[in-house]
Amino acid sequence: MSDLSLPKQRKIIHVDMDCFFAAVEMRDNPQYRNIPLAIGGNSERRGVLSTCNYIAREFGLHSAMPSFKAKELCPDLVIIPGRMSVYVDISKHIRSIFFRYTSLVEPLSLDEAFLDVSDCSLFKGSATYIAQDIRRAIFEELNLTASAGIAPCKFLAKIASDENKPDGQCVITPDKVPEFVKTLTLKKIPGVGKVAQQKLALKGLFTCQDVQQYRPEQLLGEFGKLGEALINFSQGIDNRAVEPNRVRKSLAVEHTFEKDLLNEAQCLEKLALFYDELHRRLQKVLKEKMINKVGVKIKFGDFTQKSAERKSPELSLPLLKILMQHLLTQNPDKTVRLLGISVGLEERGADNQNSLQLSFIEDGFT
Repeated sequence: MSDLSLPKQRKIIHVDMDCFFAAVEMRDNPQYRNIPLAIGGNSERRGVLSTCNYIAREFGLHSAMPSFKAKELCPDLVIIPGRMSVYVDISKHIRSIFFRYTSLVEPLSLDEAFLDVSDCSLFKGSATYIAQDIRRAIFEELNLTASAGIAPCKFLAKIASDENKPDGQCVITPDKVPEFVKTLTLKKIPGVGKVAQQKLALKGLFTCQDVQQYRPEQLLGEFGKLGEALINFSQGIDNRAVEPNRVRKSLAVEHTFEKDLLNEAQCLEKLALFYDELHRRLQKVLKEKMINKVGVKIKFGDFTQKSAERKSPELSLPLLKILMQHLLTQNPDKTVRLLGISVGLEERGADNQNSLQLSFIEDGFT
């Protein structure tokens, strides 16, 4: 007799394009195919890399690396600004391919997405063959390669997609989950950043197996919500659903300058420009969303980063000025390398407490 109470096994695929921007440029421009190539800022001194091809990665290059550092490691590196409109169009085509297999598609960026194919009947429901066919379609229609991870949950599928790059895939079947997570390093767990890694290391926690052997109540007491997440992830448990309509929770505009801004007047000038740009972008989302906070982020010339935010129901240039001036006052005599502004968003009708209490945070907007 079958047990109808057993939950249906989920089949999640994470598809990740291989060095997407760089791959498009190599496809369209033969002169880029056999050289170290990166997409990034026009300025070698101030820019950062968005991505780079696999030839460049052999020199230790990676996304978000400053361009000048990349050139030091790879003097022959060619850095081009890229063509965002082209990448967006190709991303739309890739997404249309995903929808041939399931309506449960959760885009994470232009070049990656989660797919829930639990109810897909193609290939007799085999997520492995579905992933292979998705990658085949992408290659045949766009002459680009993608890698895929297949697992019973999202975080394992995302990790698996990186296992056999480029142009490969990795399957973690339900029976293989316990063994796979044992040796998984905690830095691969969602929400475990560098600061958390350092704190966990002080407790002797480096892998999921270490967490499994740690007393749960002690982990919860010392790490709170992160501890709870670690307990679940270390057992291979991730009940997050694939969300086709991910809720946008923020909108931001920021820029790294060719030359550091030297004073408040220069910062105010850029702030006004960013305000106009953010205001323009907001018009597309304010029919469904409402603003609940605004924030300012500054990266100084010494690469320290500070942010400030305040709860507010509107994007206010005077309020942004106050936040920016506070950060500048708290960090006198420092030049400004990067300036950014943001708004937090929530669904209309949600409870919006207009508290005027300032909260200051480090390492980016919350």
